[in-house]
Amino acid sequence: MARAEQPGAPSRVTPTPIPRSTESGLPRPLVVIPTYNERENIVAIVARVRAAVPAASVLIVDDSSPDGTGVLADELAAADASVRVLHRTEKNGLGAAYLDAFAWALAEGFDPIVQMDADGSHLPEQLPRLLDALAGPVDLVIGSRWIDGGSIENWPRHRQLLSRGGSAYARWVLRLLTRDATAGYRAFRAGALRRIRLDDVHTRGYGFQVDMLWHAREAGLTVVEVPVTFVERERGRSKMSAGIVVEAMLRVTGWGIRSRFGHRVPKPVVPDDPATKPSRS
Repeated sequence: MARAEQPGAPSRVTPTPIPRSTESGLPRPLVVIPTYNERENIVAIVARVRAAVPAASVLIVDDSSPDGTGVLADELAAADASVRVLHRTEKNGLGAAYLDAFAWALAEGFDPIVQMDADGSHLPEQLPRLLDALAGPVDLVIGSRWIDGGSIENWPRHRQLLSRGGSAYARWVLRLLTRDATAGYRAFRAGALRRIRLDDVHTRGYGFQVDMLWHAREAGLTVVEVPVTFVERERGRSKMSAGIVVEAMLRVTGWGIRSRFGHRVPKPVVPDDPATKPSRS
Protein backbone atom coordinates (compact mmCIF):
# COMPACT_ATOMS: atom_id res chain seq x y z
CA MET A 1 0.00 0.00 0.00
CA ALA A 2 2.21 2.80 -1.23
CA ARG A 3 1.16 6.42 -0.97
CA ALA A 4 1.11 8.36 -4.22
CA GLU A 5 3.85 10.90 -4.60
CA GLN A 6 2.70 14.48 -4.16
CA PRO A 7 4.28 17.48 -5.90
CA GLY A 8 7.09 18.80 -3.74
CA ALA A 9 7.18 15.72 -1.52
CA PRO A 10 10.65 14.63 -0.41
CA SER A 11 12.14 11.84 -2.48
CA ARG A 12 12.93 8.60 -0.70
CA VAL A 13 15.25 5.65 -1.04
CA THR A 14 13.25 2.45 -0.61
CA PRO A 15 14.97 -0.02 1.71
CA THR A 16 15.49 -3.65 0.80
CA PRO A 17 12.67 -5.87 2.12
CA ILE A 18 13.37 -7.35 5.54
CA PRO A 19 13.39 -11.17 5.69
CA ARG A 20 10.24 -12.78 7.09
CA SER A 21 10.15 -15.17 10.03
CA THR A 22 11.18 -18.67 9.03
CA GLU A 23 9.53 -20.26 12.05
CA SER A 24 5.91 -19.28 11.44
CA GLY A 25 5.95 -17.93 7.91
CA LEU A 26 4.38 -14.74 9.26
CA PRO A 27 5.87 -11.22 9.28
CA ARG A 28 7.80 -10.23 12.36
CA PRO A 29 6.94 -7.13 14.38
CA LEU A 30 8.44 -3.97 12.89
CA VAL A 31 9.73 -1.16 15.11
CA VAL A 32 9.85 2.19 13.29
CA ILE A 33 12.42 4.67 14.66
CA PRO A 34 12.48 8.16 13.06
CA THR A 35 15.79 10.00 13.39
CA TYR A 36 17.18 13.48 12.97
CA ASN A 37 20.59 14.10 14.50
CA GLU A 38 20.47 11.03 16.74
CA ARG A 39 23.96 9.68 16.09
CA GLU A 40 24.64 9.55 19.82
CA ASN A 41 21.60 7.35 20.47
CA ILE A 42 20.79 5.18 17.46
CA VAL A 43 23.28 2.34 18.07
CA ALA A 44 22.17 1.81 21.66
CA ILE A 45 18.44 2.01 20.95
CA VAL A 46 18.60 -0.50 18.08
CA ALA A 47 20.64 -2.91 20.22
CA ARG A 48 18.11 -2.64 23.03
CA VAL A 49 15.18 -3.29 20.70
CA ARG A 50 16.87 -6.38 19.25
CA ALA A 51 17.65 -7.64 22.79
CA ALA A 52 14.14 -6.98 24.13
CA VAL A 53 12.29 -8.60 21.21
CA PRO A 54 14.72 -10.64 19.09
CA ALA A 55 11.96 -11.44 16.56
CA ALA A 56 11.43 -7.75 15.85
CA SER A 57 12.83 -5.98 12.82
CA VAL A 58 13.79 -2.31 12.85
CA LEU A 59 13.19 0.39 10.25
CA ILE A 60 15.20 3.58 10.82
CA VAL A 61 13.70 6.59 9.02
CA ASP A 62 16.35 9.29 8.72
CA ASP A 63 15.60 12.82 7.49
CA SER A 64 19.09 13.51 6.09
CA SER A 65 20.62 14.16 9.51
CA PRO A 66 23.65 16.46 9.13
CA ASP A 67 25.39 14.72 12.05
CA GLY A 68 25.77 11.48 10.07
CA THR A 69 22.98 9.48 11.70
CA GLY A 70 21.96 8.09 8.31
CA VAL A 71 25.47 6.83 7.56
CA LEU A 72 25.67 5.13 10.95
CA ALA A 73 22.22 3.63 10.38
CA ASP A 74 23.44 2.14 7.10
CA GLU A 75 26.33 0.55 8.97
CA LEU A 76 23.87 -1.02 11.43
CA ALA A 77 21.81 -2.36 8.53
CA ALA A 78 24.91 -3.81 6.87
CA ALA A 79 25.74 -5.69 10.07
CA ASP A 80 22.20 -6.91 10.86
CA ALA A 81 19.77 -8.17 8.21
CA SER A 82 16.82 -7.28 10.46
CA VAL A 83 17.67 -3.57 10.33
CA ARG A 84 16.78 -1.41 7.33
CA VAL A 85 17.00 2.33 6.64
CA LEU A 86 14.60 4.64 4.87
CA HIS A 87 16.44 7.79 3.76
CA ARG A 88 14.42 10.97 3.25
CA THR A 89 16.03 13.94 1.56
CA GLU A 90 14.81 16.66 3.93
CA LYS A 91 13.49 17.25 7.44
CA ASN A 92 9.75 17.22 6.86
CA GLY A 93 8.29 16.41 10.25
CA LEU A 94 7.70 13.40 12.48
CA GLY A 95 4.30 12.67 10.98
CA ALA A 96 5.62 12.56 7.43
CA ALA A 97 8.38 10.16 8.49
CA TYR A 98 5.90 7.81 10.14
CA LEU A 99 3.48 7.92 7.22
CA ASP A 100 6.23 6.94 4.79
CA ALA A 101 7.29 4.14 7.15
CA PHE A 102 3.72 2.89 7.56
CA ALA A 103 3.22 2.75 3.80
CA TRP A 104 6.40 0.72 3.37
CA ALA A 105 5.59 -1.59 6.28
CA LEU A 106 2.07 -2.30 5.01
CA ALA A 107 3.36 -3.00 1.51
CA GLU A 108 5.84 -5.49 3.01
CA GLY A 109 3.13 -7.16 5.12
CA PHE A 110 4.47 -6.46 8.61
CA ASP A 111 2.18 -6.79 11.61
CA PRO A 112 2.27 -5.29 14.20
CA ILE A 113 3.97 -1.96 13.53
CA VAL A 114 5.47 -0.04 16.46
CA GLN A 115 6.35 3.64 16.89
CA MET A 116 9.41 4.36 19.05
CA ASP A 117 11.57 7.42 19.68
CA ALA A 118 15.30 7.18 18.99
CA ASP A 119 16.44 9.04 22.11
CA GLY A 120 15.75 6.31 24.67
CA SER A 121 12.68 7.98 26.18
CA HIS A 122 10.63 4.94 25.13
CA LEU A 123 12.16 1.95 26.89
CA PRO A 124 12.59 -0.99 24.48
CA GLU A 125 12.54 -3.27 27.53
CA GLN A 126 8.84 -2.41 27.91
CA LEU A 127 8.00 -3.24 24.29
CA PRO A 128 6.83 -6.80 25.15
CA ARG A 129 3.97 -5.42 27.26
CA LEU A 130 2.69 -3.40 24.27
CA LEU A 131 2.90 -6.43 21.99
CA ASP A 132 1.25 -8.68 24.57
CA ALA A 133 -1.71 -6.28 24.78
CA LEU A 134 -2.31 -6.79 21.05
CA ALA A 135 -3.01 -10.48 21.61
CA GLY A 136 -6.74 -9.84 22.06
CA PRO A 137 -9.24 -8.00 19.83
CA VAL A 138 -7.21 -4.78 20.09
CA ASP A 139 -6.23 -2.48 17.23
CA LEU A 140 -3.89 0.02 18.90
CA VAL A 141 -1.90 -0.13 22.13
CA ILE A 142 -0.54 3.08 23.64
CA GLY A 143 2.30 3.17 26.14
CA SER A 144 0.81 5.60 28.64
CA ARG A 145 2.49 7.87 31.13
CA TRP A 146 -0.74 9.04 32.72
CA ILE A 147 -2.48 5.85 33.87
CA ASP A 148 -1.85 3.87 37.06
CA GLY A 149 1.62 2.37 36.86
CA GLY A 150 2.86 4.88 34.28
CA SER A 151 5.56 7.39 35.16
CA ILE A 152 8.06 9.97 33.95
CA GLU A 153 11.71 10.22 34.97
CA ASN A 154 13.87 13.35 34.94
CA TRP A 155 11.26 15.75 33.60
CA PRO A 156 10.91 19.16 35.27
CA ARG A 157 7.52 20.01 36.73
CA HIS A 158 6.59 22.45 33.95
CA ARG A 159 7.17 19.77 31.26
CA GLN A 160 4.90 17.36 33.10
CA LEU A 161 2.19 19.99 33.47
CA LEU A 162 2.47 20.87 29.78
CA SER A 163 2.15 17.23 28.73
CA ARG A 164 -0.74 16.49 31.08
CA GLY A 165 -2.47 19.69 30.05
CA GLY A 166 -2.06 18.97 26.35
CA SER A 167 -3.50 15.48 26.73
CA ALA A 168 -6.39 16.75 28.85
CA TYR A 169 -7.21 19.47 26.33
CA ALA A 170 -7.13 17.04 23.40
CA ARG A 171 -9.36 14.59 25.29
CA TRP A 172 -11.89 17.30 26.08
CA VAL A 173 -11.99 18.93 22.65
CA LEU A 174 -12.03 15.69 20.65
CA ARG A 175 -13.98 13.63 23.23
CA LEU A 176 -11.24 11.01 23.46
CA LEU A 177 -11.10 8.37 26.18
CA THR A 178 -7.32 7.85 26.01
CA ARG A 179 -5.56 9.37 29.01
CA ASP A 180 -2.23 9.96 27.25
CA ALA A 181 -3.36 11.43 23.95
CA THR A 182 0.07 12.77 22.97
CA ALA A 183 2.02 9.58 23.72
CA GLY A 184 4.36 8.46 20.96
CA TYR A 185 5.05 4.88 22.08
CA ARG A 186 2.43 2.92 20.15
CA ALA A 187 1.82 -0.48 18.57
CA PHE A 188 -0.65 -0.76 15.67
CA ARG A 189 -2.13 -3.81 14.04
CA ALA A 190 -1.63 -3.51 10.29
CA GLY A 191 -5.36 -3.74 9.74
CA ALA A 192 -5.89 -0.77 12.05
CA LEU A 193 -3.63 1.43 9.94
CA ARG A 194 -5.56 0.41 6.83
CA ARG A 195 -8.87 1.30 8.46
CA ILE A 196 -7.57 4.73 9.50
CA ARG A 197 -6.97 5.66 5.83
CA LEU A 198 -3.55 7.22 6.13
CA ASP A 199 -4.06 9.48 3.12
CA ASP A 200 -6.47 11.47 5.31
CA VAL A 201 -3.81 12.18 7.97
CA HIS A 202 -2.19 15.48 7.05
CA THR A 203 -0.42 16.55 10.26
CA ARG A 204 3.35 16.42 9.98
CA GLY A 205 4.54 17.80 13.32
CA TYR A 206 3.91 17.25 17.04
CA GLY A 207 0.13 17.06 16.56
CA PHE A 208 0.53 13.86 14.52
CA GLN A 209 0.02 11.65 17.57
CA VAL A 210 -3.31 13.29 18.43
CA ASP A 211 -4.33 13.31 14.76
CA MET A 212 -3.76 9.54 14.50
CA LEU A 213 -5.68 8.93 17.72
CA TRP A 214 -8.59 11.05 16.48
CA HIS A 215 -8.65 9.12 13.21
CA ALA A 216 -8.54 5.87 15.18
CA ARG A 217 -11.63 6.90 17.13
CA GLU A 218 -13.43 8.00 13.96
CA ALA A 219 -12.64 4.59 12.42
CA GLY A 220 -14.09 2.80 15.46
CA LEU A 221 -10.85 1.15 16.49
CA THR A 222 -10.29 -0.53 19.84
CA VAL A 223 -7.57 1.37 21.74
CA VAL A 224 -6.02 0.30 25.05
CA GLU A 225 -3.33 1.86 27.21
CA VAL A 226 -0.60 0.06 29.11
CA PRO A 227 1.60 1.80 31.69
CA VAL A 228 5.15 2.69 30.68
CA THR A 229 8.01 4.70 32.11
CA PHE A 230 9.03 7.68 30.00
CA VAL A 231 12.66 8.69 30.51
CA GLU A 232 14.05 12.07 29.48
CA ARG A 233 16.87 11.77 26.96
CA GLU A 234 20.42 11.77 28.30
CA ARG A 235 22.21 12.67 25.04
CA GLY A 236 21.36 15.05 22.21
CA ARG A 237 18.86 17.89 22.02
CA SER A 238 15.10 17.65 22.22
CA LYS A 239 13.15 18.86 19.15
CA MET A 240 10.26 20.07 21.32
CA SER A 241 9.49 23.79 21.68
CA ALA A 242 6.65 25.97 22.94
CA GLY A 243 5.84 27.00 19.36
CA ILE A 244 5.39 23.38 18.30
CA VAL A 245 3.02 22.73 21.20
CA VAL A 246 0.97 25.86 20.47
CA GLU A 247 0.66 24.89 16.80
CA ALA A 248 -0.53 21.40 17.82
CA MET A 249 -3.16 22.81 20.18
CA LEU A 250 -4.47 25.12 17.47
CA ARG A 251 -4.84 22.15 15.17
CA VAL A 252 -6.66 20.20 17.88
CA THR A 253 -9.05 23.11 18.35
CA GLY A 254 -9.81 23.11 14.63
CA TRP A 255 -10.44 19.36 14.60
CA GLY A 256 -12.73 19.70 17.61
CA ILE A 257 -14.82 22.41 15.93
CA ARG A 258 -15.04 20.27 12.80
CA SER A 259 -15.96 17.19 14.81
CA ARG A 260 -18.67 18.87 16.86
CA PHE A 261 -20.23 21.24 14.36
CA GLY A 262 -19.05 20.23 10.90
CA HIS A 263 -20.56 17.73 8.51
CA ARG A 264 -18.60 14.49 8.59
CA VAL A 265 -18.74 12.15 5.64
CA PRO A 266 -18.60 8.48 6.71
CA LYS A 267 -15.29 6.89 5.80
CA PRO A 268 -15.35 3.62 3.88
CA VAL A 269 -13.63 0.80 5.72
CA VAL A 270 -10.90 -1.04 3.86
CA PRO A 271 -11.49 -4.80 4.25
CA ASP A 272 -8.99 -6.37 6.60
CA ASP A 273 -7.26 -9.71 6.37
CA PRO A 274 -9.94 -12.40 6.94
CA ALA A 275 -7.69 -13.94 9.59
CA THR A 276 -7.81 -10.74 11.64
CA LYS A 277 -10.60 -10.39 14.19
CA PRO A 278 -12.91 -7.38 13.67
CA SER A 279 -12.25 -4.33 15.81
CA ARG A 280 -14.68 -3.08 18.40
CA SER A 281 -15.73 0.55 18.40
